[in-house]
Amino acid sequence: MIKVTKNIALVAHDSKKPNLVKWCRENIEILKKHKLTTTGTTGTLIEKELGLKVTKFISGPLGGDQQIGAKISEGKIDLLIFFWDPLESMPHDPDVKALLRLATVWNIPLACNQTSADFLISSPLMDKDYDRDLDHLERYKKGRKILVSDS
Repeated sequence: MIKVTKNIALVAHDSKKPNLVKWCRENIEILKKHKLTTTGTTGTLIEKELGLKVTKFISGPLGGDQQIGAKISEGKIDLLIFFWDPLESMPHDPDVKALLRLATVWNIPLACNQTSADFLISSPLMDKDYDRDLDHLERYKKGRKILVSDS
């Protein structure tokens, strides 16, 4: 269950950090109603420039993306806003792909650019509880138990 107060992860590649800070400024009244989690540098910028309270992990390339991914798999992140730069090579690209994969596996809303973030944040579902469909995970877990017991 995704509750009315959402746990929102905010992440941005270096070239997109100013865009994310600007987006946060434009949506500050909505974001104040929710719990924010960020990678290190992004969170420091958001705190400094906007005064929003955030829970910060370490910088993305040092493992922050994976820390957020772990929180997604624990059910502690409800929505991911990730302003990523698909035109710039990233040394931690496998971590980025893993984060995006986990958001998809755990069926949480995911915005990878400003337009999709605008649509998500303005959705009427932002003000409601929401039941995510996780049946595919239950089937996967059940299937794995059968495979393990057969070996």
